[in-house]
Amino acid sequence: MTLTTRTLERRQFLRGAAMTAGAVAALPALRGLSLLGLNGRVYAQPGSGSYGPLKPTPDLRDGVKRIALPRGFKYRSFSHAGELMFDGNLVPLAHDGMAVFNMPDARFRLVRNHEDRNAPNNGSAAVDGNAYDIRGGGGTTTLVVNPFTRELERDFISLNGTIVNCAGGLTPWGSWITCEETNAGVPQGWSAQHGYCFEVPASAESSVPAVPLPAMGRFAHEAVAVDPETGIVYETEDSGDSGFYRFTPNTPGVLADGGLLEMLKIKNVTNYDTRTDQTVGVPLPVEWVSIATPDPPGQGSNDVYNQGFAGGAAIFTRLEGCWYGNGAIYFDATNGGDAGEGQIWEYRPHGNGGYLTLIFESSGPDVLNSPDNLAFSPQGAILLCEDGDDDQYLRGLTLDGYIFDFALNLQTDHEWAGATFALAHPTWNARAMRGNNPPLVDEEDRITLFVNRQGSTSGSNPPSAGNEGMTFAIWGPWGNGAL
Repeated sequence: MTLTTRTLERRQFLRGAAMTAGAVAALPALRGLSLLGLNGRVYAQPGSGSYGPLKPTPDLRDGVKRIALPRGFKYRSFSHAGELMFDGNLVPLAHDGMAVFNMPDARFRLVRNHEDRNAPNNGSAAVDGNAYDIRGGGGTTTLVVNPFTRELERDFISLNGTIVNCAGGLTPWGSWITCEETNAGVPQGWSAQHGYCFEVPASAESSVPAVPLPAMGRFAHEAVAVDPETGIVYETEDSGDSGFYRFTPNTPGVLADGGLLEMLKIKNVTNYDTRTDQTVGVPLPVEWVSIATPDPPGQGSNDVYNQGFAGGAAIFTRLEGCWYGNGAIYFDATNGGDAGEGQIWEYRPHGNGGYLTLIFESSGPDVLNSPDNLAFSPQGAILLCEDGDDDQYLRGLTLDGYIFDFALNLQTDHEWAGATFALAHPTWNARAMRGNNPPLVDEEDRITLFVNRQGSTSGSNPPSAGNEGMTFAIWGPWGNGAL
């Protein structure tokens, strides 16, 4: 099968990209996605969303063929776990959730989570005076990247002393919220209680004080997404039976001032079960249940969820990725659905309620295998990071309701994580910043997909060969397909 191209007028292509506080957040209509899952796997063909077949592609870093991509795409890996960073520390283990920000110095900044699952005092990240828990080895790193050469210019630890930093989300005010996917505390050997969200400014030049945000809840957090119109923060929970939450800050944009935590409930239905027997495309009216004690005492891992459940809130299973776009919040349940292979949900606010709609349900692992992080592309398609068994793909979903393979991890079965699209600002001088590198092909070359291969989540650092987490910058002829 040969790769054909879909002609897109350049201005129309770039018009699809939207920037939020310097971070690129595409806003798709997502029409047609309800077609997915109804008749098994429906492949997008070249010219209708897909970029064509994947082929092993050499890494511009060293020539190793780490991933397979469609024809014309290039990539560079950087910041491998165990490498020496610019602050003198080693790159921590377990690259996970991530967001990209455009900075005044004409550079991309990535703020990246590290889902370190080592035991107390055995983590892979350095701990300093700003640490939340001196026994914890997780947190975030910040990476400064040239937007045109895609080469790493500087990296450093920006938050430390936390643990199991899985996903999170960007804010419209220029920060990253990192989330702990755990409820562990002193009884498990830590020096502090965990299970909180923390905020990291993208502009930080070194580690920031790690200040928990208990009003946002203490539970096994996964991801967050902020509605820029209201400042409300939506949160997912990855803990078996799970809830979908919203946090309304007392002061918009100031999360540390506290606020109201609530859990989603289907209107007039007690404990609606979303896990199975759902119908794609049916909007369900929503209301919200208040959580009286968002930071409950003790070690109960489901205490916050149980409060919402007692108020009739809906039941989800293992909620993961979460992103704002097109006036709605999109999130996935990694093992939801009748086949247990994943669901994608849309919550569209309306007044104090809104509507919950199942956008897609995988009918089997060959359709989509355990979606985790997700992101929107500049053209309005949705990109899904798989965290399933065996082969690990990045999957694209088109606005016409087709699914296609965009990338394959050739080396390991470690999950994809932290996908985020970046758009170089039109005023940035590409010629000066590329030096002796080839000139830009066209304006599409300003768009980069950053994504992580997670790698080992515990053990020594550096990890064993082949198990290193790393970050990829991917770019190419985006206009040939849906992303």
